[in-house]
Amino acid sequence: MICRLKGYVLILHLIVIKGVVNLEIDAGESVVEQVVDPIIVPIKKHKKIVMGIIICVCTLLAIYFGMAIYFMNHFYFGSSINSISVSGEMVGKVNKQMASEIKTYKLSIKERGGAIEQISGDSVGLKYNADGDFKEFKDKQNPYKWMSAVFNTNDSKMIEGVKYDKELLKKQVDELACFDSSKVTEPKNPSFKYTDNAYVIVAEIAGNKVNKDSLYNSVADALLKGETAIDLNSGNYYVNPQYTSSSKKIVDTKDILNKYVSSKITYTFGKANELLDGAIINKWLSVDKNSEVAFNEKEVKNYVDVLASKYNTIGKNRTFKTTSGRKINIATGDYGWYINKDKETQNLISIIKDGKNIEKEPSYTQTALFHGNDDVGNTYVEINLAAQHLWFYKNGVVITQGNIVSGKASSAETKTPGGIYKLKYKEKDATLKGQDYASPVKFWMPFNGGIGIHDANWRSTFGGQIYLAGGSHGCVNSPYQLAKAVFENISPGTPIVCYY
Repeated sequence: MICRLKGYVLILHLIVIKGVVNLEIDAGESVVEQVVDPIIVPIKKHKKIVMGIIICVCTLLAIYFGMAIYFMNHFYFGSSINSISVSGEMVGKVNKQMASEIKTYKLSIKERGGAIEQISGDSVGLKYNADGDFKEFKDKQNPYKWMSAVFNTNDSKMIEGVKYDKELLKKQVDELACFDSSKVTEPKNPSFKYTDNAYVIVAEIAGNKVNKDSLYNSVADALLKGETAIDLNSGNYYVNPQYTSSSKKIVDTKDILNKYVSSKITYTFGKANELLDGAIINKWLSVDKNSEVAFNEKEVKNYVDVLASKYNTIGKNRTFKTTSGRKINIATGDYGWYINKDKETQNLISIIKDGKNIEKEPSYTQTALFHGNDDVGNTYVEINLAAQHLWFYKNGVVITQGNIVSGKASSAETKTPGGIYKLKYKEKDATLKGQDYASPVKFWMPFNGGIGIHDANWRSTFGGQIYLAGGSHGCVNSPYQLAKAVFENISPGTPIVCYY
């Protein structure tokens, strides 16, 4: 606007100068006249001034109307369409100019790694809403108001909207190389690596996956605004990892992992030990997509299962040395160690989460008196069912012994089974009941379900072959004094060894 104003001022300045020069020339002539005729001079000088003013006004009017005629077919000086200058141009030329501009329009898309892709206006059917005719814009510029355009640019600026084919645009965006699945690297959160007895953070992967909806909207917006470049790096176009290496969540997760693997648990099994530390614990840990630490409980349970298979003794084959010196193998019975695997799995996870360094025994469903292969130890009841004889050893010393009558051997239902069992409890003055009997006893010591050791005052003899046809319903019938001696010296949990 300032440039146009200066042009108009220059024209007016030249006109004024011309008038002043003429006045000065005329004034020179009037000097002579003043000498000749002092009365006529003032009259002539006044006429010259009036003539000069008339000439100036006529000149200005000529310029004004001349410019008005000019602007009947030309755009105002300083006119622009979508920031493209059409100053002083004719409508026909402007139509061609704008058509050329939109035809050569290209939108550049700069991607990570420096790659640049382009979408051309032609490929999406880009065109002006005015269909390439800007006569209406020109018609709004009143040629007789060209001078006011110097101070008011409302009629000199035009933003002409564009339109495009949405389906073609979607197709162009879909076909961009940045959406080629073979070239897309997915973003990845930082991960964690166990090394040198501790976890370290493995940096995130930024990837190059573009948010298609976001890019499509930005491309559409750029087309409408006539923008020629989109930088994917500077905008929110890429799908970024949820966390970075310096995120508080990631640092906290690393600290939690290192707390867990700092745990040391020493399991004790008598003289045997099992050490559990980070070298094994790290294999049970994982981190989910939200950077939360999780235990693989199945793997923890597998570890406890290994301990159980190694140190459980219930049902395992044992070598037992009898009083006669004979070594026998016994694999049945319920005596022995048995780890409570479910409970110990949960206990172990809790200990690791606390980062503890402890020595402990596992949780047991059942315990024995001693650890190791010989968990019977030297306190036990030995019953030779074939010899019908009982011995009670306490700390390796025979406390009492004597003949007994076991279950009737002629029937599988009444035969006393072999095996190693533990004394469940002991009770005085009990009544033993069955389908066809109710027998009161003074000393009752069950070890295998309803089978136990007890006195039998209804018998006068014990031992020999009585059990073959006249045996009990499965219990070990003992003389009163034998049963009393055992009862008074035995404790629940003591192994009872039965064999033929």
